[in-house]
Amino acid sequence: MQRLFEGHRLTPTQRRIAHSMVRRAGDAPFLSSVELAELAGVSQPSVTRFAVALGFDGYPALRRHLREVAPAETAPGAEDAYNEYQQAVRAEIENLQHLTELLADPGPVERAGQLLAGSRPLPVLGLRAASSQARGFGYFAAKVHPDVRVLDEGGSALLDRIDAVRRAGATALMCFALPRHPREVVDGLAYAQEQGLTVVSVADSAFAPVAKHSDLLIPAAVGTGLAFDTACAPMLLGRVLLEAMCDALPDAQARLEEFDARAAARGLFVE
Repeated sequence: MQRLFEGHRLTPTQRRIAHSMVRRAGDAPFLSSVELAELAGVSQPSVTRFAVALGFDGYPALRRHLREVAPAETAPGAEDAYNEYQQAVRAEIENLQHLTELLADPGPVERAGQLLAGSRPLPVLGLRAASSQARGFGYFAAKVHPDVRVLDEGGSALLDRIDAVRRAGATALMCFALPRHPREVVDGLAYAQEQGLTVVSVADSAFAPVAKHSDLLIPAAVGTGLAFDTACAPMLLGRVLLEAMCDALPDAQARLEEFDARAAARGLFVE
């Protein structure tokens, strides 16, 4: 049953339904749409939309499919030993393994590091789900880069802020783009390219909506096994890009040592 849901972009509500079905795998093929809705704590129309999202004509077709494959589902397998939370962790481990394979060619990351290091200032864009990625990247980047500006708020002011960094001399823009992809991120990247900025993106897929407006896109998959996406691989890729940027900044180590000295003098951290 878990395999049935993989590969589909489900909303948080639809994931609640999927998780309820996994928890009650033995009963799921025999539940009515109303019973499943009550089990998941959602509306009955949400169950119908869930079935359609999986490629079925409606919930009855999904239930027939589950009844047909039920004997195979009952066969013991390696995944049976893991609950849904463990399976989500295992999926993230697989995402990190894929990222490991991708980084076997360090060329794209090294090129990204040079582009980011050379931009003064360096704008870092991330909205909604990706805002925490942008802020985390910006926090560490500011320790070695002389001028980092995090763009984590959308709306009409976003293009104004892109204009401002371009006028200040920016040559590149770092973007974190995670699902569900806000339209204003795509529009913002298109505008950034029009203004002459080179766009470096970390996205959940090479075919993400931002790909069309990215000069260099490095993919890192997100986990979809829980109600809300998990982004371990994109976060780690962001740290890898920080490392590459440090390698391209000749005074990065000196800036880090200066920060450490000031932090110690101020008693900034409890150790």
